[in-house]
Amino acid sequence: MNLEALRGHRFPVTRVAYSDKDTMLYALSVGAASNPCDPRELRFVFEKDLCVLPTIAAVLAHPGPWIANPCFGVSYSKLLHGEQQLIVHRPLAPAGEIDASYRLAAVVDKGEGKGALVHFEKQLHDAASSKLLCTVRSTLFLRGDGGAGSFGTPPEPLPATPDVPLERLDELKTSIGSALLYRLNGDRNPLHADPAAAAEAGFDRPILHGLCTYGVVGYLLVRSVCNHDPSRLLSLGARFSSPVFPGETIRLEAARRSDEVYFRATVPERDEVVLSQGFARVVA
Repeated sequence: MNLEALRGHRFPVTRVAYSDKDTMLYALSVGAASNPCDPRELRFVFEKDLCVLPTIAAVLAHPGPWIANPCFGVSYSKLLHGEQQLIVHRPLAPAGEIDASYRLAAVVDKGEGKGALVHFEKQLHDAASSKLLCTVRSTLFLRGDGGAGSFGTPPEPLPATPDVPLERLDELKTSIGSALLYRLNGDRNPLHADPAAAAEAGFDRPILHGLCTYGVVGYLLVRSVCNHDPSRLLSLGARFSSPVFPGETIRLEAARRSDEVYFRATVPERDEVVLSQGFARVVA
């Protein structure tokens, strides 16, 4: 890993326009409106009184696989998406124009042979008013790149899940074609569509995007904890623990303390935890 190249890299501000079609496509791709006759669910996928799922911020103005640039010297094939966090400062509109800024907040060296963590941050501003809308943070685990050194200040870690029984809040069975739909949001990594690419990565079939799992859980929180009101979801963070295969069920289990929700997501078909150390803040 070329630490100095990472430290010195600057990303250009990117202006992006998105439409109500993008908003509806994203909602459909994370399982919204499983009952389209329910007016509360229809609001996420129909232009009349359209509402925005906050986790769309993860795909809006996504910078793509920037870290695969050879100048950074990263072992890209050994990279894992470790964690994802969202902070909502102001609700996104169903359509609009945004300015996205990006920065590398920190690299944390875990030692030679142990890998390194890259903390990446994206901020979305309203293009007309310059008001900050969302902060999106990603932690990338570079398994093959330890020993090069560190810089910057990493964000506060996700809070530990309390040692209490978790209540089953909600669940959603993904469709067998869910990864094929979700990739239309922008991430066309063949791992999620091509059986040959999946086999090369060690999977017997394509896997669901981690950010799709994250989006499904965000939607489940909106409809269970927030009573279908997305403006009540103020933040959402989680650690990616295991992949989901299209067609599997994603189950949300949580403990709530006033405006704090501690959660995990599991796939009951395999008794597998797929998101761990989950934490959300909601309007109580």
